[in-house]
Parts: sequence; C-alpha cells; structure tokens
Amino acid sequence: MNQSRPKVRLSRALGIPLTTKCVKYFERRPFPPGVHGRQRRKTSDYQVRLLEKQRLRHQYNVSETQLRRTFDEAVRGAGKTGESLVALLERRLDAVVHRAGLARSIYQARQLVAHGHITVDRRKVDRPSYRLRPGQVVGVRERSRESLPFQLAATGANRGDGPGQPYLSVDLTALRATLLREPARHEVPVICDEQLVVEFYSR
Repeated sequence: MNQSRPKVRLSRALGIPLTTKCVKYFERRPFPPGVHGRQRRKTSDYQVRLLEKQRLRHQYNVSETQLRRTFDEAVRGAGKTGESLVALLERRLDAVVHRAGLARSIYQARQLVAHGHITVDRRKVDRPSYRLRPGQVVGVRERSRESLPFQLAATGANRGDGPGQPYLSVDLTALRATLLREPARHEVPVICDEQLVVEFYSR
C-alpha cells in the first residue's frame, strides 16, 4: 500500500506539488493538511509573503540561512533583486543537475552531488550549493555511469514533456550538460512571485 510521504503534506501546505510523485496526491487533496485544511482562513499580508518565500525555498531544497545569504547577494548585484535571486538559485549545482534531467527531483539531485557522483569541468564536486559559471560543464563520474539512476537519466526518463531550458545545452546520452549563460526569470520553471519574497526580506 502506497503511503503519502512528508513531502506530500508539505506540498499541500505550500499549494504546489514539489515532486512528480506528489502530483497525484496533491490533485486528490488540493488543500492544506490537517482537520481544518478545508476551512477558509483569513490571510494577512505577512502570511502571503511568507508562503511565497517558503515556496521558493522548498522548490530549491535550501535552508533559510542559504536563501537569506543568496538574497543578500542578489541585493548587492545589478538588475532586479527578485530576478537575480532566482538566477543565483538556478545556477546551484544541484539545480542544474535536476534541470538537465540527470536526476528526477531536486532532492535526488542534491543526494547525487553530495555522494560524489557529479563532476564540474571533469573534477569531482560534492557541494550542492556550488554555483556554476557560464561555460562550465556538468558531468557524471565514470565509475557512476553504470548505476541505475544514471542509466534511467540517459534514456530521458527525467526530462518530462517540456522542451528543456534554453540556457542549458544537454547531452543525456553522454550524461553531460553545459551552462550556456545566465538564466532569465521567464525561462526558470519555478512557481513563485519573487517580488513578494523581496518584500518579505525587505520588511
């Protein structure tokens, strides 16, 4: 018997499915968990902004400290803070591994990186927070290529039906992806109003 996992409860609380496995559970019960989940509750401006921040944080599987540090860096950079924040998060190694289709979820991508299966420019990198620069190549270590997760990835099992991200050049048969340029906000498939995140941290 299939049991709903904690990520399903988290998905329902956030109002978005965090993984493909969560989709069927979320569609069946698209309301917050708990006995009062169906009841309409009054929402404050603070709660709306907090929810958007939590949505962004959990879609990238980062801690509050990591997200705040990235926000502070985005504030110091050029351009719109919200768009810069998303672009910085999208350039994380675990995010690129996930977007390239080398992992089925951001959670699996983080695990694969932390376990030393991923290389950047042919050198092993085991920090999920490592930030890629345009032109850098992400690959899979030779000794890891025969493992089942990467055999499935090579068949395109993790890419879905979408066209992929235009800021990435992906060769799944070679288990390789290249970051071509900085990602633009409209190209990043995250469900979040980043301006509300900026307002949350700027309060």
